Amino acid sequence: MARSIRGLRINRTLMVTAHDIVMAAASFVLAQLLRRGWENFWVETESYLLLGMLLFTGVAAAVFLYMRTYRGVWRYASLTDLFQITKAVTLAILIFLPLMFVLTRLETFPRSALVINWFVLLALLGGSRFLYRVIRYRNLGGIWDRSIEPRIPVLLVGAGDAAEVFIREMVRNPEAVYRVAGLVDDDARHHGRDIHGVRVMGRAEDLAEVVAKVKRRNIRPQKIILTSDEYTGDRLSRLLEAADELGMTVSRIGKLTDFRSGEAQGIETRPIAIEDLLGRPQTVLDREAMRALVKDKRVLVTGAGGTIGAELARQIAAYGPARISLLDNAEFNLYRIEMEIAGHHPELARTAILGDVRDRARLDQTFARERPELVFHAAAFKHVPMVEANPNEGVLTNVIGTRNVADACLAAGVGAMVLISTDKAVNPTSVMGATKRIAECYCEALGQTRAPTSGDTRLVTVRFGNVLGSTGSVVPLFERQIKAGGPVTVTDPEVTRYFMTVREAVELVLQASALGVAEAQASGAIFMLDMGRPVRIVDLARQMIRLAGLHPETDVKIEFTGLRPGEKLVEELFHESEAPLATPCQGILRSHSRPADLATLTAHLDRLLEAAGQRRTGETLALLATLVPEYRAGAAPEAERAAAT
Repeated sequence: MARSIRGLRINRTLMVTAHDIVMAAASFVLAQLLRRGWENFWVETESYLLLGMLLFTGVAAAVFLYMRTYRGVWRYASLTDLFQITKAVTLAILIFLPLMFVLTRLETFPRSALVINWFVLLALLGGSRFLYRVIRYRNLGGIWDRSIEPRIPVLLVGAGDAAEVFIREMVRNPEAVYRVAGLVDDDARHHGRDIHGVRVMGRAEDLAEVVAKVKRRNIRPQKIILTSDEYTGDRLSRLLEAADELGMTVSRIGKLTDFRSGEAQGIETRPIAIEDLLGRPQTVLDREAMRALVKDKRVLVTGAGGTIGAELARQIAAYGPARISLLDNAEFNLYRIEMEIAGHHPELARTAILGDVRDRARLDQTFARERPELVFHAAAFKHVPMVEANPNEGVLTNVIGTRNVADACLAAGVGAMVLISTDKAVNPTSVMGATKRIAECYCEALGQTRAPTSGDTRLVTVRFGNVLGSTGSVVPLFERQIKAGGPVTVTDPEVTRYFMTVREAVELVLQASALGVAEAQASGAIFMLDMGRPVRIVDLARQMIRLAGLHPETDVKIEFTGLRPGEKLVEELFHESEAPLATPCQGILRSHSRPADLATLTAHLDRLLEAAGQRRTGETLALLATLVPEYRAGAAPEAERAAAT
């Protein structure tokens, strides 16, 4: 195959070279004919015609080979090719003139014929190339592009300032990759108008019609580039589906402030981020309250090496705490976040602590040395099937670990403790969800009874759903499966989940924490982040396949494997007994759950610790069911479907 391709390339080169040499010979004869006229042509050129033609053809051939005019691709002929041909023809004339003078003294050769020869040869060489392009594409589109390499025809979505800058850069930049074939905008006022000669051809929902119009000009757009940030959520999903049906990919350009003028690739495109598909409204945050919560405080983060814990550490460090203590039992994860904080905030006092929240003695030692004023408890086992298979370990970390941290906070007089919880704690069907619900209950009971009288320590719980890209989530799993060529595995076609980005989740955690610390009655409260609308996992899988430039079911198959042990079909944000109340911060709700007697709960937790510590799994599961009456181990998907409808 390589040889055949190479051979084909060589034949085309020879054909182009032969064509140019023949045109050089013909131009010399035509120039003399135009200068002398047909009646006197043979008589007045007999003494030099053959010699001059051979000499000029030889000189032109050498110049063409030297300047490599044969390298231009005729179907992409542009002004760049014309400029190259002009230089070659001019050089050939300038070399031919002194050589002809040496041989003939130009006694009968008319000097004006050289000027005519210049125009004729330029027309023959350039005209043939552009004529081929017109025959091939039936238009002259792109001839004014000053690029040697072919450009990718694209459609821009959005006819605003960013689109104008993009088009201008593509025209100005000789090394630009794209050629804008048309514009799409949902504002009807822009339809039919031009931006730098590019027409606004319709709305995004009429994408198929717009593409058909462009194809009638023999241009096949290969890509859609978003120049507007308005396309998110459902609008973006519909656009991706339409582009997929048309065999086109979709990407974005950066913000106007990110454009780097003066570079060869002044404007770069980037892939659509999966979080763009969530379509979540931007929450207005009280950053001053968040800063006041952390500023000049000694802060401890448990589970600091995990997805949420690490992002908490990053954002807390940016608000200027007096000291940050990072606790985790995973050495590498702890090392990584500690090095990251050191690189970005070298002036910040910090401590990396290898320890397990199960170890109360280690916690007491840590609290005595670090003297934290604010504790974020993110350490937990969160992978549902993994905890389902190892229930005792889930109990020891999620329940007993939380009790250890909460008790240590009270004993050390910590100002506030924030428990990071999950929506899986609502009507749990998994061990993981049940353990997190018990952790919520303990912090709530402790916060409402002992905490107000224990050095004003406040205990706050923040509950939210799935975090995009977190360890064990479906997003990195789907990415690996798509990269491997599939199949992408989805548990059930109807399974839905609430999603938010890790950065947004942590910002809202800090915001909720600021609210909980500021309000005395908030101790023991559960704050719930507004997760927006649930997302069907199968839809998420299809969108991720499309974002990879592939086609669902055609390039990458989707397989349904069935719900795994402990998994729910539909997640819930609140228990029926929890009445959510609005807070001063949009996107955050607050509730108090069913009150639990702290003494009774503590006695049950002692029994749970003994059972889990001795790995008496049956007793452990029975105690979970006692402590969480709504816990439905292995709930049948059919029953859940019926309840959901």
